Amino acid sequence: MPRLLVIPKQVWDDHMGEGSRDFMTTESSFINLLRGFATDPAARGLLDDAAVIDIGDAALIITHDMMTEGVHFRSNANPADVAWKLLATNLSDLAAKGAAPIGVLLGFMLGDDAWDRAFAAGLEKALAHYNVALLGGDTVANRGDKRALGLTALGMATHRPVPSRSGAQIDDILYVTGTLGDALAGFELIDAGFDEVGSLANAFNRPVARVADGHALAPIVTAMMDVSDGLLLDAERLASASGVGIEIDLAYVPLSPLYINYRTDRLESRMQAASWGDDYQLLFTASPETAVPLAATAIGHVVSGGGLTLKHDGNPIKLPPTLGYQHH
Repeated sequence: MPRLLVIPKQVWDDHMGEGSRDFMTTESSFINLLRGFATDPAARGLLDDAAVIDIGDAALIITHDMMTEGVHFRSNANPADVAWKLLATNLSDLAAKGAAPIGVLLGFMLGDDAWDRAFAAGLEKALAHYNVALLGGDTVANRGDKRALGLTALGMATHRPVPSRSGAQIDDILYVTGTLGDALAGFELIDAGFDEVGSLANAFNRPVARVADGHALAPIVTAMMDVSDGLLLDAERLASASGVGIEIDLAYVPLSPLYINYRTDRLESRMQAASWGDDYQLLFTASPETAVPLAATAIGHVVSGGGLTLKHDGNPIKLPPTLGYQHH
């Protein structure tokens, strides 16, 4: 199988949303509109990917995520893969809060009977894998040509206070679990028409929600979130929510041997792995004195000021034009 070293510009632009900014409301601007009236403390100022509702000594965690055909999955995607990813992306948000999943509510757009049945079978297996219950939801008829699917996941906090994006402190170490970029490589290989691309395809089609890792990390982190839209963009969001700056050295960003084999270890390849997204690893900060209870890679630290700065092998480098995937 040949190496595919550079994503074609059109594929990269399609993923990053280039060309749509002039006529569609950006995600950030729309969320800013909502912040004006999302004033309940449970909403956390819409700075997190989940709501935290205090119930006595317990806390209920609620998150909702959507996937749309042509944006998050291809029309020819395996419906079982779509079901898995829809569940995993929501559970990943719960993992970032150290929450134990309780159940989910499904919003489903009915369409082709065979597709719907394959999706349901895939969802059943995914729910069994994570030991999560389907509690209900809603269905609508598809009157257009694209599917839109939604899932609401509910969980209970395993530690108080519940981790947020807003607690990072100056001099904290920035860590990430696992490796980054495999979903990017998997997407690229699938897009190029390769049918058998193994674990790289699975990284894109069937990401793993790191629920157990979230439980272990919740007691020791100062801030935590999952990496869904790209390491750089999500790190900037964490910095903004915490009112601090974050410095990352790309030389320390963990890449898998498979990723390096297909896309090399060059700076350009590292930059793309850090700004693609779909990794669903956990990004967190902790005090330098804190012992991290699981395998994670230190990739930077928290500094005074604000925003994101990058280095490579200790040398300052410019930020890329786009830090990650943004919904436009």
